[in-house]
Amino acid sequence: MKIAYINPNSTEGMTESIVATARNVMPEVDIVGLTNSDGPAAIQGKSDGDAAVPGMLGLLPKARRDGADVIVIACFDDTGLDEARTRAGCPVLGIGQSSFVMAQLLGLRFSVITSLAVSIPVIEENIHHQGFSGICASVRASGLPVLTIDEGGPDVIARIVAEVEVAAAQDGAACAVLGCAGMAHIEPELAARASIPLIEGVAASARLAQVVARG
Repeated sequence: MKIAYINPNSTEGMTESIVATARNVMPEVDIVGLTNSDGPAAIQGKSDGDAAVPGMLGLLPKARRDGADVIVIACFDDTGLDEARTRAGCPVLGIGQSSFVMAQLLGLRFSVITSLAVSIPVIEENIHHQGFSGICASVRASGLPVLTIDEGGPDVIARIVAEVEVAAAQDGAACAVLGCAGMAHIEPELAARASIPLIEGVAASARLAQVVARG
């Protein structure tokens, strides 16, 4: 089985981090990454997402030629997911939707902790469109840009954990969904400090990809 993660943004380091996270979760699976060199450096809001779609879709044929059984769109906004599914010729998952599915399977009401406030409307629309509004407590912005999150460090960890704790205390969240692909590699540090379970989309998608590949 082969999973191809397509990063809709142009930051190669994020693609490498995403692939490393997925391989850690599923070491027995062949996992590769493709980067949209025509995309913005980070996807923060609808305009960035719209700009990334053509280049992301353009990578679908390569992923299939390289033998992908499942393709994962590695942006929490599920950038171009619906259109990718009509074109790919194989199952396509998004890390956002995979996170919501995992929360639903675990029976947990979730809050999303994302990057900037400009991303909130996109995520809220996805939650509504995908049918998860009933189990979503809130969508919260950490106030940190995507590339700052990807850099990690103590201040980033502290800020995200603080927002997780507010979601638990004020919104009644039973778990927190990490709403940015840049959070994938820092999930262990975040989980060690958070008082509620965390769901991370790259890991969730890797696990679900095995299921959909086998039909």
